[in-house]
Amino acid sequence: MKNTFGIILLFLSTYGFGQKKSAQPIYVDQPFKQDYSIKYFAKDSQIALKSAFSDRNAGIKVWGSAGLMLPHDGQFLYPGSLGVDQRNRTSSTKKIQSLSVYENQFVFMDDKAIFSHAWAGTLYSTHQLPKAHIIAGGKDFTFLISDGTELHLVKNSKTLFKTQISDDTVLAIRHDPTAGHFWVLTTRGLHRLDPSSSQLTLWTSGKNFTAFDIQANVGIIGTTEGYFKIDLLTQKQGELQQKIPVKSITAVKISGDKVWFGSKNGAFALRKDGKFDYYQGERWLTGNHVTAISEGPKNSILILSNTGLSQICFKSMTLHEKAMYYEAQVRERHIRHGFNAHLNGMDHGNVNTGYLSDSDNDGLWTSMYLGGEIFRYAVTKEAEALANIREAFESMERLYTVNPVPGFPARSYERRGFISQLSDPERWQHSPEPEWDWKSTTSSDEVIGHIFAFGALAELVDVPDLKKRSIVLIDTLMSHIIKNNMYLIDFDGKPTLWGKWNPDYVNGFSIHVGDRKLNSSNIVAMLQTAYRFTKKPIYKQKAFELMQKYGYYENLMRPMKEIGHAPTNADPHAQNLSDGWNHSDDEMYFVGYWGLYRYALNDTLKASFKQSILDHWEIERPEKEGAWNIFTALTGTQKFDLDEAAWYLREHPLDLVDWAIENSHRGDIEKLEPNFRNQTTKHVLPPDERPIQRHNGNMFTMDYTRSNGDSEHSAGDIWLLPYWMGRYLNVISAPKQKK
Repeated sequence: MKNTFGIILLFLSTYGFGQKKSAQPIYVDQPFKQDYSIKYFAKDSQIALKSAFSDRNAGIKVWGSAGLMLPHDGQFLYPGSLGVDQRNRTSSTKKIQSLSVYENQFVFMDDKAIFSHAWAGTLYSTHQLPKAHIIAGGKDFTFLISDGTELHLVKNSKTLFKTQISDDTVLAIRHDPTAGHFWVLTTRGLHRLDPSSSQLTLWTSGKNFTAFDIQANVGIIGTTEGYFKIDLLTQKQGELQQKIPVKSITAVKISGDKVWFGSKNGAFALRKDGKFDYYQGERWLTGNHVTAISEGPKNSILILSNTGLSQICFKSMTLHEKAMYYEAQVRERHIRHGFNAHLNGMDHGNVNTGYLSDSDNDGLWTSMYLGGEIFRYAVTKEAEALANIREAFESMERLYTVNPVPGFPARSYERRGFISQLSDPERWQHSPEPEWDWKSTTSSDEVIGHIFAFGALAELVDVPDLKKRSIVLIDTLMSHIIKNNMYLIDFDGKPTLWGKWNPDYVNGFSIHVGDRKLNSSNIVAMLQTAYRFTKKPIYKQKAFELMQKYGYYENLMRPMKEIGHAPTNADPHAQNLSDGWNHSDDEMYFVGYWGLYRYALNDTLKASFKQSILDHWEIERPEKEGAWNIFTALTGTQKFDLDEAAWYLREHPLDLVDWAIENSHRGDIEKLEPNFRNQTTKHVLPPDERPIQRHNGNMFTMDYTRSNGDSEHSAGDIWLLPYWMGRYLNVISAPKQKK
């Protein structure tokens, strides 16, 4: 039975009832800490890397089985290397067995002495432990050293104290400058050495200890099964923490308000709020087996692994500054014939290799980038934004002329002679234009993207020729669809697989199949957009006809909670379409909501469409998807998870390379049983900890292992669209000036 109330709404005055908008919240764009990684790979994979430190001059040194090493020529996205340190030639022949820092200066230890190139070279303190490799400096150039069994307290070439750890192995030493004590970690205990009394005391015992650090009378001890805290004053030991990313701790470093842990599968930082930032894979690290962590220059963190050194840097940045970085990324290496494109075939993350690839949805990805630049221009009136708009628009405009079918947009086009190298070579056809080929089988994803971008351009870009041309394309595409009985007809005279909005097709699905709701929502949005800019009555007439006569209003208003598996007696196509939640459908819905809501035929419909959009948004909220939250804001609602949208924008990594990422092993995330929406965890991971993906991906995807550094995504559709749309809708402010 049709929704009678809904049908009545359709016939109310075109002007409807006025809606009073409440003020929406605004995210104030203040600087935040953006993290990124600079990587330095060891040239020889057989070298064991053991420690890395930085001194007061912002120099970095690494020590390992090959001796001292220096990082060379690394910058973000352009890895450097580790080479032999020959800077101090007079000490290059020494058998250095340990590297540390004391008073922010590098200190070395060989088989004979503790020495430094600082303090005019006056530090040269001989010792009596030829195999000593563990060291910590105390008060007045006093050092506690160990060879793993013995402990010697050394000052000015005198051994002040000796002792031996029985049936255990010394792993690390730290000095507490407040109390003046040394703390010694062994595999089964934490010991305190009081230099004034030369007394060594077992402070706490356990098993499988691996690493530790101290700060303000608190010790953090890592084990093979997690970590625990200990009050260094009361000796009270906390519970073993195992709900952490990886239990096998290999390094601990307290830095500021974070505790950093190294593990056998990445590094992670415990924040003040009790949650973890996880750094895994080559987006962040040269290798996942971490051997040491220390503080680096300019508040960075040095993470040493089995394959090299990674410097995690933190840059103060506003969202606008991040946008400008991404704008440059797109322009530098993601524009193919004006399309917004992937960089594929890269050599292990080298962005100077690879090629600009075609894709199934060049028009969609480009329309989303184009939309972002349209909003950017509407906000800033920048000439660069307008130039980007014109180039992207012309690439899409040509989709309609490169093929011989009137009103039909190609998926993509490329120079002739390369079909065998392109994706889906069977879909490519020769163009009437010499030297060009075009891709057929255009989908509904493309079409809704085109109409979204052309409508936004026609409304918001005050350039007469672009306005006129965009309206012509809207009319051209929609005329084709209406002329062909609500189908998109390909070169072979048949509808494309997905270009179908005809009632026989749409209503042929069960109400539980998402395409029935989706296609109804999209076609109404497209017809409204066409009417808004062409004023041709046919578009308004068809929109009402579909909503009233064929139930498209009821279809598009159907609550999202009713979408699920097709009935068991449904045909294979319907079964396939409803085997799980389709996130490409989400993308099509939200891109279409621009025309569905903004260009609604009357205010009463607009109010109804707002309800439908909010119903969809409500079910999407766990994903914290920045674009969907911002698109929802176009309705004027005060509740659209602005904080989560800003979180998405802040947490997105600057590095958009498809690095292999693994999270499914983590112990700090709560996993869910298999479900229709394919939500794998209770809480979505931050964008910088999960695989890079477009908005049509499942934000709950935890792992990506198909390749490692083979391609780079464009920020054009992933990030710039939601940011600039947020700026245009005035829910994200202009950048606040730094003080």
